[in-house]
Amino acid sequence: MRSERLQRRLAKDRPMTSITLRIPVDVVESLKQIAPHKGYSGYQILLKSYISEGLRRDEGQFAQASMERLIAALRKQGVPDSVLEEATRGLDA
Repeated sequence: MRSERLQRRLAKDRPMTSITLRIPVDVVESLKQIAPHKGYSGYQILLKSYISEGLRRDEGQFAQASMERLIAALRKQGVPDSVLEEATRGLDA
């Protein structure tokens, strides 16, 4: 089951905003060269892809760390491992 946050992230009609980034010219040139090899029509789409990949990875790491802290706190309170395992089964899917 997808989380509500992930469902919002996958929506095609999400609100968008424009930003300005100062990026070295050689980096932009590299993005322009790599984009077609990765199947992208332009470097901006490739840049968005890189940002999305990094964001998903970091969000996953922080969510995992939060879950581990919660489990550790519950263990301290005496919640049995069997209950914790049952409660967290399937969350990684």
